[in-house]
Amino acid sequence: MSTSPSAPGLGSIADAAPSSLCAREPRVPADRLVAEMVPPPRFDSVRFDTYIPDPNQPSQTEAVHVLDAFAAGLGGAQTAGSGKRGFLGFGKKAAKTPAGPRGVYLDGGYGVGKTHLLASLWHATPAEPSLKAFGTFVELTNLVGALGFQQTVQTLSGHRLLCIDEFELDDPGDTVLVSSLLGRLVEAGVALAATSNTLPGKLGEGRFASVDFLREIQGLSAHFRSLRIDGEDYRHRGLPEAPDPYSDEQVAKAAYATPGASLDDFPHLLDHLARVHPSRYGALTDGITAVCLTDVKPVPDQSTALRLVVLADRLYDREVPVLASGMPFDRLFSEEMLNGGYRKKYFRAISRLTALARDAKDLVGTRRAS
Repeated sequence: MSTSPSAPGLGSIADAAPSSLCAREPRVPADRLVAEMVPPPRFDSVRFDTYIPDPNQPSQTEAVHVLDAFAAGLGGAQTAGSGKRGFLGFGKKAAKTPAGPRGVYLDGGYGVGKTHLLASLWHATPAEPSLKAFGTFVELTNLVGALGFQQTVQTLSGHRLLCIDEFELDDPGDTVLVSSLLGRLVEAGVALAATSNTLPGKLGEGRFASVDFLREIQGLSAHFRSLRIDGEDYRHRGLPEAPDPYSDEQVAKAAYATPGASLDDFPHLLDHLARVHPSRYGALTDGITAVCLTDVKPVPDQSTALRLVVLADRLYDREVPVLASGMPFDRLFSEEMLNGGYRKKYFRAISRLTALARDAKDLVGTRRAS
C-alpha cells in the first residue's frame, strides 16, 4: 500500500506520479560501501580556496593554512614495515620516522565548515582516490559490520589518508571499536583526519570536543594535532530565515511537477526509516531530485530522531532539496531533546534541513515540461 499522499486535482497518471521513499528497500553490497568512501556530492568541488573564512574568526584562516601544509606533506613515498613507513606530518618534507602527529582533529561547533575543510584535505592530498578514504563515523562502523574488523584493517591499511567526519563520542562501544581500528591503521602508516560531535551533557557546541575526542580515542591522542575552528553556523550567516512550511496541496503539486521527486507522508517515512538500516539511507535517496513531505510534525522519540538526523545528513550531502508542509523544521525536536546529550546532532539536522528547505522554495509553482 502506497504511503505517498495524492496530488489534489492531478489525477493518478502513473507516469506522472512521484516516487515514494517508503516504497524503497535498498540493498547495499559491501564493495559499494568501500567504493563510496569519497567526499559526498555536495563536497565534490570544494577546495581550500573555496572555503570563505569569517574575517572575525582568525582560527578559520589558520586552519586552512595548516591543513594545506598537512595535505602537501602526504605526497612523499612510503616504505613498508609495521608502522615504520615514512610519514609526512605538517611540513612538506618527508619524515624519516613516524614520530610526531599522524593526524589532525578539527574541533568546532556545527556549521563552521569542518566538513568543507575535511573534504578539501582529501582533495588536496596528492594520492590516487583509491589510496584515500572519506566517510562519516557511522559509515566507517557500517563498513566494519559488513567486512569484519580484520578485513577492514586490510582494506584501509594501504591508504595514504583516512578522513572521518562526525566522529561519534556518544556511543562507547563504537568509539572503542573505531579507536582500535585507527590504532591498527596508524601502525600501517595511514594518516588520519577527523571531526567530531560532543559528548552527552556537553553544552558548549564543540567547546569541550577536543578534550573529549583525545580522551576517547585513548592511546591515539598523541597522533593528533587539534585545530580549533571558531565561528557561527555559516548556513545561516547573513541568510534569510527558513521559509514557512507550505500546504499539503502545494507540496503534492510540486512533487508531481518535478521529475525525479519523491512524495511521502512524514509520519509514514519515519516508520519506514525504522525498517531500513542507516547505512542504506544514502541508497534510499538514489536518483531522487527532491524530497517532498506532507504533515511534518515533531518526532516522537529519541531513536526516531537519531534516524532522522542520519537521513538529513545524507540528503544534505547529496544536495537534495526538501519541500514540506506541517510544522517548520526548527520544531522537529522537543526541548528535552535539544537540551540533552544529542543536542548537537539535532541542531545540525535543523541547520541542514533548513538549508535544504531554502533550496526547495523554487519548486513551488514548477510545472512539468511537456
